Amino acid sequence: MFTLREKYPDLNEKIEAALTTIRPYLQADKGDISLYEVTDDGIVKIKLSGACESCPMSFMTMKAGVEETIRRIIPEIVAVETVT
Repeated sequence: MFTLREKYPDLNEKIEAALTTIRPYLQADKGDISLYEVTDDGIVKIKLSGACESCPMSFMTMKAGVEETIRRIIPEIVAVETVT
């Protein structure tokens, strides 16, 4: 059985590429997103900044936008969470 990093040696780069596709939409609303950490058990932790930090729609952005985009590229990702 392969670990996530063994299967995707360029894991961080793939996640960054996914974030790059989402970033313009967040920046249009004065926000941004950055990769914080990827755990060995497949959880991606990201940091929202700017207007996205306090946006009441950030949960929907995370689930319907960020998590869906990342999991489309790397299906083994279990979840995407925000850090403060």
